[in-house]
Amino acid sequence: MNALIVDDERLARKELVSLLSEHPDIEIVGEAINADDAYKKINELKPDLLFLDIQMPGKSGFDLLEMLDAVPKVIFTTAYDEYALKAFEVNALDYVLKPIQPERLNDALKKLSSDQTPDNHSPVTPNKDKLGLNDQVFVKDGDKCWFVRLSEVRLFESDGNYIKVYFEQFKPMIHKSLNALDERLDDRTFFRASRKHIINLNWVENIETWFNGGLMVQLKGGEKVEVSRRQAAKFKDMMSL
Repeated sequence: MNALIVDDERLARKELVSLLSEHPDIEIVGEAINADDAYKKINELKPDLLFLDIQMPGKSGFDLLEMLDAVPKVIFTTAYDEYALKAFEVNALDYVLKPIQPERLNDALKKLSSDQTPDNHSPVTPNKDKLGLNDQVFVKDGDKCWFVRLSEVRLFESDGNYIKVYFEQFKPMIHKSLNALDERLDDRTFFRASRKHIINLNWVENIETWFNGGLMVQLKGGEKVEVSRRQAAKFKDMMSL
């Protein structure tokens, strides 16, 4: 598994490199000294795992996660235990306090194997240039934040300059345009139903004919979304109606 270490302290990075040398299954592909540096290296190196410090000069570790389209697995490494609750609220793989103890790092790395669960919902081979069902995204709304696998997101709804993200019982808002999101999502599994909605086709439960040649789609979460007349023919073709 390829890993990137993100920490502004050189000695902290050096110590973590030394500890990880005892784990041959973890290959360190790079180090980053701040969020902007990490953003560039994540896009270049495509790591599977981040060892991420939270409090850094300029942008924090959480700020970095908000910058990313798809988020790797994350193990937070920090000296500040007041961040622990927030880290676990976002469902991070683990949270390790500095100075890092070998036993504690071992426990964190053991969680990697248990987290390697394939997603069996995808009906097609993912497009590597797009965000697919197996990709994980970081969603932050106020003080609350989550790591969410796209297979769990049933609906994106435009609301002014924001998008409402529907997963489980949550509906957080993110500051992004629906058009920009639509360009990043794999259109074989995420369908632009209308100007305001993108739906996950795996969550479609029922389809009805609607006014003016459109369709009404009900999702497994209970939401009803109107498919515009313009998109209805394409939707029928994709759903093999």
